[in-house]
Amino acid sequence: MAKEIEQLLVQRAEVEGLMKQARDVMTDIEQQLQKLEESRSQVEQEHEEARNLLEQTRINWQEQKVRRQTIEEQVIEAGFELKTLIQEMPEEASIEAWQSMVEELEGKIHRLGPINLAAIDEFEQESERKEYLDAQNADLVEALETLEGAISKIDRETRTRFSNTFDQVNVKLKELFPRLFGGGHAYLELTGDDILEAGVTVMARPPGKRNSTIHLLSGGEKALTAVAMVFAIFELNPAPFCMLDEVDAPLDDANVGRYSQLVKEMSDRIQFIFITHNKVTMEIADHLTGVTMSEPGVSRLVAVDVEEAVELAAV
Repeated sequence: MAKEIEQLLVQRAEVEGLMKQARDVMTDIEQQLQKLEESRSQVEQEHEEARNLLEQTRINWQEQKVRRQTIEEQVIEAGFELKTLIQEMPEEASIEAWQSMVEELEGKIHRLGPINLAAIDEFEQESERKEYLDAQNADLVEALETLEGAISKIDRETRTRFSNTFDQVNVKLKELFPRLFGGGHAYLELTGDDILEAGVTVMARPPGKRNSTIHLLSGGEKALTAVAMVFAIFELNPAPFCMLDEVDAPLDDANVGRYSQLVKEMSDRIQFIFITHNKVTMEIADHLTGVTMSEPGVSRLVAVDVEEAVELAAV
């Protein structure tokens, strides 16, 4: 019995090992079965989604078919051929761009308002008026260009003549100023870069002074500088006569002598008529006309021919 029990125990162990292997195999089979079940569920879900997508595609296709038929009918009613339109359509054409263009055109048509049947006649009238106005504008533009050309020509000539005159007067002023002052220096200076808009400043420096402009000179120096400026202009473009009204009034005897000497020299080319109370200036005159008042409010002229008076005095 003990041996039999031992054999039975060995068999039992073998059977238990087999049972364990069977359980492991069964566990693997159950896991595989679970995975297959999950795969089956996933496949069924995908199958359902594909069925729904197919159904939606069929619905969309049906809608597109109906829409296509409607568009074809509209194209035929408009008098066009669909095949020709497709061939002439640009490659970059898109539904969004065409839709936007359609909306823009609809907006413009809406803003135009009701149709004006008289617009064609009005357009012709306005076109004729536009042609007339265009012709007038062309004439004005041509006239403006002519004027601008004339202005440019005048500006060029003015710049040239002014520059030449300025330089010549400046040279004469530099010559006459030292003669009237017995020395010193004077010149003309432009106050701007544009010669047509710039002013002219007289820079005068009598001998022994450091004045920069004519505004800083005394009354006599200003008068003598003005005489130099006037005589410089007369040297450039002499007039038949020149009238000087008490120019020598603020001058001292030395300056009066130089002033008188210059007037005497220029009298060969210019006839001077001057009013003066200075005896030194009177000495250079060829003919004197005096004004006296023997009675209050009654003026009397006294004329003297200096050359004739000298001859009488010599006799």
